[in-house]
Amino acid sequence: MAMGVMSFLWSLPAVLMIVMVIASDEAALLAFKAQVSDGSSLASWNSSADFCSWEGVTCSHRRPARVVELSLDSRALVGVLSPALGNLTFLRMLNLSFNWFHGEIPASLGRLRRLQRLDLNDNSFSGKFPVNLSSCIRLNKMGLHNNKIGGHIPAELGEKFISLAVISLRNNSFTGPIPGSLANLSYLRYLDFSANQLVGSIPPVLGSIQTMRFFSLSQNNLSGMLPPSLYNLSSLEIFDISHNMLYGSILDDIDNKFPNINGLYLGNNYFTGTIPSSISNLTNLIQLSLGFNRFSGYVPPTLGKLQALQHLHLSDTKLEANDNKGWEFITSLANCSQLGFFRVSGVIPADIGNLVGLTRLAIANNYISGVIPESIGKLENLVELALYNNSLSGLIPPSIGNLSQLNRLYAYYGNLEGPIPASLGELKNLFLLDLSTNYRLNGSIPREILKLSGLSWYLDLSYNSLSGPLANEVGSLANLNQLILSGNQLSGKIPDSIQNCRVLDWLLLDNNLFEGSIPRSLTNIKGLATVGTILLSLLVIVLVWILRRKLRQSKKTLVKYSVAENHYERIPYHALLRGTNEFSDTNLLGRGSYGAVYKCVLENEDRTLAIKVFNLGQSRYSKSFEVECEAMRRIRHRCLIKIITSCSSVDHQGEEFKALVFEFMPNGNLDGWLHPKSQEPTTNDTLSLAQRLDIAINIVDAVEYLHIYCQPLVIHCDLKPSNILLADDMSARVGDFGISRILQENTSERVQTSYSTIGIKGSIGYVAPGN
Repeated sequence: MAMGVMSFLWSLPAVLMIVMVIASDEAALLAFKAQVSDGSSLASWNSSADFCSWEGVTCSHRRPARVVELSLDSRALVGVLSPALGNLTFLRMLNLSFNWFHGEIPASLGRLRRLQRLDLNDNSFSGKFPVNLSSCIRLNKMGLHNNKIGGHIPAELGEKFISLAVISLRNNSFTGPIPGSLANLSYLRYLDFSANQLVGSIPPVLGSIQTMRFFSLSQNNLSGMLPPSLYNLSSLEIFDISHNMLYGSILDDIDNKFPNINGLYLGNNYFTGTIPSSISNLTNLIQLSLGFNRFSGYVPPTLGKLQALQHLHLSDTKLEANDNKGWEFITSLANCSQLGFFRVSGVIPADIGNLVGLTRLAIANNYISGVIPESIGKLENLVELALYNNSLSGLIPPSIGNLSQLNRLYAYYGNLEGPIPASLGELKNLFLLDLSTNYRLNGSIPREILKLSGLSWYLDLSYNSLSGPLANEVGSLANLNQLILSGNQLSGKIPDSIQNCRVLDWLLLDNNLFEGSIPRSLTNIKGLATVGTILLSLLVIVLVWILRRKLRQSKKTLVKYSVAENHYERIPYHALLRGTNEFSDTNLLGRGSYGAVYKCVLENEDRTLAIKVFNLGQSRYSKSFEVECEAMRRIRHRCLIKIITSCSSVDHQGEEFKALVFEFMPNGNLDGWLHPKSQEPTTNDTLSLAQRLDIAINIVDAVEYLHIYCQPLVIHCDLKPSNILLADDMSARVGDFGISRILQENTSERVQTSYSTIGIKGSIGYVAPGN
């Protein structure tokens, strides 16, 4: 009996230690939960269940069980990080990415000596780099990108994190120079410091990190010459130093330095000299960006050897491509899917049809003369053809009708002549056609073109010498957004069938020979040019004068908001399902390409909400959801639509579900008021002059905030009446940020991508210049 008592007493400290350890880990997790204002994702976190079974928590198999992983990415969690996380001393992985955490990263995380992976990407963390993390000597992956962390990158980063293999600080607010101590990270293979405000030169000692495979310092304010030592990074696959202020020339034997490179981005700098022909030996190269530099000389014809090349960017350089050198290079790139050149001269070669793999051909704003060769019809994979602002003359070859995949054709500002070939009516995938301002294009508009029901963006045939009546088939363009026929010699009556263009938003028919009156069905179309254009212009001048006076007054009451104040509640999927009567058509407010918007009344609440449900059938709609979330979490203004929360979940059928929840706007959108469905306007569906001015001021206030006071700056990209919502007092709110651009502070002119195509991002007629 005595021995049993003694044995129990000896084991009691161990038992108490186990109990204390378990209580410590559980208490740390509950303290973390207490700082999160959205608890629905952490519903399983309660004392009725073992904490090792809680969502996102992984424990060790040893006894007592300790928390070794905490993974709660993409849970829409909002709050600050509790310092108690530093008590999870056995933690090996902490992943809280794609949430809405804000505030500073607690110094207590430095106590996590066993931590190997830290993912805090895509939040709103601020403050300075958490130097205390330097105690986490086992850390091999650190992800802090897409936050608001600032200050200098500390030298400790390269002095203490000896095991670090991956580090991403992209899209933050770091300033100052790049510390040379990073050269001590002998295991580093991935480094991304892009989209910050770093200054100074690139430390030459970084060329000693032989394990480096991904190296990006783009979109900063780095200057000086490119250190020759960087060419020693022979294992590099991606090398991106674009959008800086670097200068110098490219090493002649670059092929011997980067044998494995597949992405080389040197664009938007001040590099000079010639492009070395040795680039042609980089056989793995897929992306090559050299545009917006000061290169000179000729494009090396041997670039045609790059059989894997998919994207080539040489825009806005001093490179030349003439008859002897340039076209030899162009016709050799038969496997390059996208071509864009500047300062090309000469004529388009007759054998250009040999580029059978080409999907995009952009030879615009150049010195091209001669005719469009018949062989262009052999480019059957072409989806975009841009030949505008050249000196091309002659006929449009009927063989263009063979380009069955073509969806965009630009050939404006040229000297093309003769009739428009009827074969263009074979381009069933065409949704944009612009042949304007050639002046010598003549004849009638082919009926076959007017039957292209796929034309959904715009048809611009203005300022040519087209004549004859406008065929009734124009009504077949049911999805057309813009129809511009100004400056021709078209005659006859304006067809009533134009009213069948259901979404026609802009119609210009001025400077023609049309007879009779304008059909009544056209009087509400915004861009219609009539005899009253001059009087309308005078009225606009007066309104602008009044608007500017009111704007000056409104600036005195401009309200600025801090994104750090945003705290969003959590509304689960099933609550949205019930509040919309299972997303029934009776609650449908509108539908677009991204998805649909529903009216929602939550149970046991008086308020009404608007639910924007995204169509996830295509990746671009999912991206639109991400872009709008990113934009809305950063902005707050009285003239911007107020976001309540987001919902990223699984619906009742097991499919992915993404939605944004906004305040409900009882008066709909501005487009509905400018173009009421009723043919007879009444006082209930029209806007007074005072209301129009107030709405305009609200919009200008919103844009001023986005472009000047918001940090970082936001460009809406699709500001149109249907995206202007009206509250119960008829005040305006700007909404729909699905394609907006978020610009880094002080670097707005450099953040835009170098690889944008000529295709327009946004709605025709409302796209911002340069978008």
